[in-house]
Amino acid sequence: MKINTLDNFSEKYSKTGLQLWFQISRAYHIQLKLYSHFSKNWDLSISQYEILKKIVENTRISQKELAEKMFFTKGNITQIIIKMEKGGYIRREQEWKTKYILLTNKGKELYEQIVPEQKAYFSQRFQGLTKKEQKHLAKLLKKMNEGENLL
Repeated sequence: MKINTLDNFSEKYSKTGLQLWFQISRAYHIQLKLYSHFSKNWDLSISQYEILKKIVENTRISQKELAEKMFFTKGNITQIIIKMEKGGYIRREQEWKTKYILLTNKGKELYEQIVPEQKAYFSQRFQGLTKKEQKHLAKLLKKMNEGENLL
């Protein structure tokens, strides 16, 4: 009886793919939970921090562009922005039909306080890997995600 090597090849890589998927998914959920706990130090959700970061990167960004960059719905981003505005971290400006989001001084101060602690946190999270392994992992994950278009 002849064994089909293509079937064996597919089965082997199917199992490997499944194992990789579960390990990546598990690592993501564990890290997300730990980071969520870490970010509670500032009473800031992960999404709120990401909004701060995007505004810092862009200086001034439209609400629509912010939602697109973060893959949020219009309603979802609005709720987060309202909460951050009430906290005094951001302010909105309207020009014609476009709403722009800007950081307040309080938002800038918070961001500047978080960044050094965040760098230390991430450094600690990956201390089990050598610098070479960290770079290799980053390269592999980037390669895996290249060319992928989200809906």
